[in-house]
Amino acid sequence: MAISSLLLRPCPPILPTKPTAENSHRCYTSNRLGLRCLTCKNSLRKETAETSPPIGATLFSDSEYKHSWLEELKRACPPEISSQQWENDDEKFRELVDKRGVDNVRMLILDSVNHAKAGHPGMALGMAEVGYFLYRHAMRYNPRNPKWFNRDRFVLSAGHGCLLQYVCLHLAGFQSVQIEDLKRLTKLGSRTPGHPENTITDGIEVTTGPLGQGVPNAVGLALAEAHLAARFNKPDVAIVDHRTYCIMGDGCAMEGISHEAASLAAHWKLNKLTLIYDDNHNTIDGSTDLAFSEDTSARFQALGWKTITVDLRNGELKLFENALLSAYGETEKPTFIRVKTTIGKLSKKEGTSKTHHGTFDEDDVKQMKQKVKWENHQPFHVIPMIYREMQIQADQGEKLEAMWTSKLHYYQTAYPEEAAEFNALLHGGLVPGWESSLPQWSITDPVDATRGYSEKCLNQLAKVLPGLIGGSADLASSNKAYLHDCGDFQRQNYKGRNIRYGVREHAMGGISNGIALHGGGLIPFAATFLIFSDYMKNSIRLSALSHAAVTYIMTHDSIGLGEDGPTHQPVEQLAGLRAIPRLLVFRPADGNETAGAYKVAVANRDVPSVIALSRQKLAANVEGTSSDAVERGGYIVSDNCGEELPEIILISTGSELCLCEASANLLRKEGRRVRVVSLVCWRLFDRQPQEYKEDVLPSGVSKRLSVEAGSPLGWREYVGEKGSVLGVEEFGASGAYLDAFKKYGFTEENVTRIAKSLLSC
Repeated sequence: MAISSLLLRPCPPILPTKPTAENSHRCYTSNRLGLRCLTCKNSLRKETAETSPPIGATLFSDSEYKHSWLEELKRACPPEISSQQWENDDEKFRELVDKRGVDNVRMLILDSVNHAKAGHPGMALGMAEVGYFLYRHAMRYNPRNPKWFNRDRFVLSAGHGCLLQYVCLHLAGFQSVQIEDLKRLTKLGSRTPGHPENTITDGIEVTTGPLGQGVPNAVGLALAEAHLAARFNKPDVAIVDHRTYCIMGDGCAMEGISHEAASLAAHWKLNKLTLIYDDNHNTIDGSTDLAFSEDTSARFQALGWKTITVDLRNGELKLFENALLSAYGETEKPTFIRVKTTIGKLSKKEGTSKTHHGTFDEDDVKQMKQKVKWENHQPFHVIPMIYREMQIQADQGEKLEAMWTSKLHYYQTAYPEEAAEFNALLHGGLVPGWESSLPQWSITDPVDATRGYSEKCLNQLAKVLPGLIGGSADLASSNKAYLHDCGDFQRQNYKGRNIRYGVREHAMGGISNGIALHGGGLIPFAATFLIFSDYMKNSIRLSALSHAAVTYIMTHDSIGLGEDGPTHQPVEQLAGLRAIPRLLVFRPADGNETAGAYKVAVANRDVPSVIALSRQKLAANVEGTSSDAVERGGYIVSDNCGEELPEIILISTGSELCLCEASANLLRKEGRRVRVVSLVCWRLFDRQPQEYKEDVLPSGVSKRLSVEAGSPLGWREYVGEKGSVLGVEEFGASGAYLDAFKKYGFTEENVTRIAKSLLSC
């Protein structure tokens, strides 16, 4: 089905006035960051001045509200500061209100970690100014609809500091984090786990924890925005226009994945990405001086980032605001803001690694509260006016969403074809009937490697799935993972759907997770050799944990790749990948199973998949394989048993399935009852009803042989104690692939010999 045939679902206007070319280009100004256009000719932020009142103007004109703040500030400010100096100065008054808001954030962090007797308060206390400012003044979001498409995205790469984000989400009005949730920090089943998890807490965009991972996630989010904006924005209306913010720490800076991702972000010139570096000079073991002495800003500058350094150790929010304003004005580079902070701010242990995790003793708590004049407040106290302050940003976000919805309605009228495609993406990216685009093969078709079948599947899918996008780690020609006629994603062509990752497997996985979790309906794939899945294992694991539906295309899937030898021949990789919860690992045997693997992988939009593919051409398109049967994980390919049970079952995956079929034919000529089973995806088979599994692998048949050119680990579960496992327990060998197969026993003759040995027992 062609994309252009889609119809946009009716979307009634929410605002009475539709955008026009005139008002959609109007610049807007205010006293705070999220509401001003810095460079008219380059900005895509089209909201009008009427929707963006100066921050503080409305509420500070409310005498009762201002009086409440005056009383609070008089208690909090040093006595030498006279209220006469600032109560009639709105700018100064705003600074003091924000400072008190930061104090409240820190006290909630303190109360939460001490109540839970667990957690990581150090980074959260040190970065309180940054968290508060982002949620109060900078970011565009609507807590009443956390999944609003055009919201700004925030990623906490330093995931151990999640308490800062939880507190900010609560104050900002997200229903996912209530005071009771702050009291249940890290508790079993709580919405405030020890590191942020996007499947648990609304407002968390991606699951983070392993240091450095959030940086490529943020790059993926920014890439998705740039790609969709290039495809759908028009001169008179921009429907894709948001920014991505990411906080990273010293540990993230040390991890290589952050460097890989930062290199790509600069190469692509993702100027709407802002990376905020918490430079507190501490990791778990102590000062960063132990192992880290580089100039991080110089490194990012060399990569091609705009770099800014801000010292927030004295809490001067204006400095951070100016840095963000500078980032907004940048049109060619992503921005790296190095923020100097004090880990564990206020604590007697501040500035040391001792505050990275753990609680605070009674004396320390007393001292911390005294420093911010909090002695008379009960734990988990929130200044009532703080909720009203944060509600300003929430109300603004709601207005911006309404305005965006109205623009979308206008877009539908003005650009119906593009609107249909955009709507398809917003609803998951799956066009009705897309499965019919997948090719089918017969046993008479020319044989090919499964990587070749994969190439045909990918390119057929690209014609009907508007969100299909991805690339390879400098192996597109080997992986056959390239979308023909779709262009390359580059600074000069953000519309391109082929992503050139270079030799950066780990960042490729993390960026793909960001693309998948962006919410724009993009369907990412990431390709490399199966052996190099080890480089990106943590990203793959996080795909499964965070329900990021990335399709990992892993070619050169066994010792059958041949001459490159043991360094490139995967042996243990399939076993390791199969051990990852929720991850679907397919090893298709031919063209039809390859198409079936893609059908399942694409259809499941919250489950990642690995499709392991051969380099070598297969001996045959196996008769009896089925594209539809792949969704059951395992099924009967051939059987000559009639109503009787088979004498032996040969079980296989991938390129070895044809060996089992050939061996079965020999045994059947000798009068044996032989069943051949394709176990293309273990996890899917394990999920089938017991009756189905019993029908495929009857418990009454103990003579079973598994054949797979990889680690034997895990196969015993399917062959049983009396069965045999033919696998590879070494690292492979360099040589022609048929010679390598012969060396390790993957021949029709050897499979038949082992089967006869079992039958004779």
